Amino acid sequence: MCGIIGYVGNRPILPVLLEGLRRLEYRGYDSSGVAAFDGSNVRIFRAEGKLGHLTEKLQSTQLNGSTGLGHIRWATHGRPSETNAHPHTGGHVTLVHNGIIENYRELKALLRERGTVFQSETDTEVIAHLIDLELDNGRSPEEAVRAALNRIRGSYALGILFDFDPDTLYAARMESPLVIGVGEGETFFASDVPALLPFTRQCVFLHDGEIAKLSRQEITITNLAGERLNKPVKTIDWSPLMAEKEGYKHFMLKEIHEQPRAIIDTFRGTFSPDTGAFYWEDMGISSDWLARMKRIFIIACGTSWHAGLIGRQFLETLTRVPVEVDIASEFRYRDPLIDPDTLLIAISQSGETADTLAGVRIAREKGAKVLSVCNVVESSLTRISDAVVHTHAGPEIAVASTKAFTTQLVALFLIALYLGKEIRGTVSEEETQRLFQELTEVPSLMQEVLKKEPEIKAIARRVKEYRDFLFLGRGLNYPIALEGALKLKEISYIHAEGYPAGEMKHGPIALISPQMPVVFVAPANRLVKKVLGNMEEVLARDGQVVSVTTRGAREVIEKSTYAIEIPPVDPLLEPLLTVVPLQLLAYHVADLLGTDVDQPRNLAKSVTVE
Repeated sequence: MCGIIGYVGNRPILPVLLEGLRRLEYRGYDSSGVAAFDGSNVRIFRAEGKLGHLTEKLQSTQLNGSTGLGHIRWATHGRPSETNAHPHTGGHVTLVHNGIIENYRELKALLRERGTVFQSETDTEVIAHLIDLELDNGRSPEEAVRAALNRIRGSYALGILFDFDPDTLYAARMESPLVIGVGEGETFFASDVPALLPFTRQCVFLHDGEIAKLSRQEITITNLAGERLNKPVKTIDWSPLMAEKEGYKHFMLKEIHEQPRAIIDTFRGTFSPDTGAFYWEDMGISSDWLARMKRIFIIACGTSWHAGLIGRQFLETLTRVPVEVDIASEFRYRDPLIDPDTLLIAISQSGETADTLAGVRIAREKGAKVLSVCNVVESSLTRISDAVVHTHAGPEIAVASTKAFTTQLVALFLIALYLGKEIRGTVSEEETQRLFQELTEVPSLMQEVLKKEPEIKAIARRVKEYRDFLFLGRGLNYPIALEGALKLKEISYIHAEGYPAGEMKHGPIALISPQMPVVFVAPANRLVKKVLGNMEEVLARDGQVVSVTTRGAREVIEKSTYAIEIPPVDPLLEPLLTVVPLQLLAYHVADLLGTDVDQPRNLAKSVTVE
């Protein structure tokens, strides 16, 4: 995954590009670069490493131009290096690219036969030379872009400039996100909305196979066939401050604390307690079909897969429909038993996760209906789905997902409640009202948990030096154990495993020692007595117990070296509260160890390539 930014207008170009890249840095950080007009010449600056290296390089640079491109890279083809950093050039063409060109080897061989000399190891450079070849064939810039893209297979978000035209940029999209920003006498493009927020909130979202020609005063959008398209301008209600840290040390900590608000935004307007009716803006699947469906598949990756595991229990409990959950990268290769009576629920924060998109396409080919749970409006996933339930987490900048996860849980809970009440008749009107009321109380309960941050930080200080952790839970809180382990390993680089507590004797118990803290997700529900036995087994081997449990759960607290108490809540909604202490624990361990919390090594925010 990479991030791209482009601008044509009247502002000084470098501040615009660098500010946009700063807000896209979560999309990649192994190199960066900019290309901009300086009078009638295009100048290119690139640097390996994080964006700060490029910023330092440009500190004393002055450019006499207001048109340019920027790129922040997450390497796919070619190792991280200044040579492989974007922008890339070919003759009169300079461009930046997010995505992967699948047939670049064939195209590269063809170009080499014609005498092209390549400067990098990237697939991107092929595109620049291909467009330049079309210019040599007598095509106009717009025709050259279209002709080249019609020869390309793969995914791309492209920003393109021609060295003979300082007043025009081109942008194109295929299976990689790209949004156009509209200002007064200026236009922008970027991989994601936060890069545009300092400058405009008026946006046009490109869809697959669309090309935009941008000047200061005009945006012209066509498809790959050359047909002109009319696209609506949408006002983005994210304020620029929503993409800033607002005084928090890291974006991750800010986003942990934003969860109560994000949860409210996600459930607000979906259900009316007065009428008992659900309201879905994008529920494009008929009630009749939903009543006939035989089973549900859930696919997702990473943290979203953990949400799917919890969603399965929501759905089976409230609808009594059998549900399977698959990691999308496995689902797409195992010839799943999907048929026209299957509902596929795809979960993705970005809506651009490559494996999830591939799984959706397979399911659609087999006749299934697709419902997506997604945080990004106009993403690839939402456009290939029959129905969409948007989460409303707002921009999530930190690589490690927090508020996207809890809003996914809320969306899945509401889907289950809707299907149970409106479609399957397995949840009564009274029970629906009660459960929705319980959900509305979760944000204030979550605020209570967030107030425990000082004591969680104190626990983090005591356990931060250990190099191995085990996370255990049962029922709905087994996926929370998985999520807690993932958060810790992602940002602190400490080895951590999540397990069902009932499986402890089937292997993990061999690892128990004073040097390996065991984190129990053990609220006082019907399974707590089973977990107490696991805790005894840890204590008998001199292990340390960190527990997340319900306030006043005396037996759990007495068996804990460190206990974090949460307020009581309906057992179905416990994961929304039990996950928060684990997010904070992971954050503070990582911060105390001095790691790069928001941009942990080797990770990117969205995995948009396989």
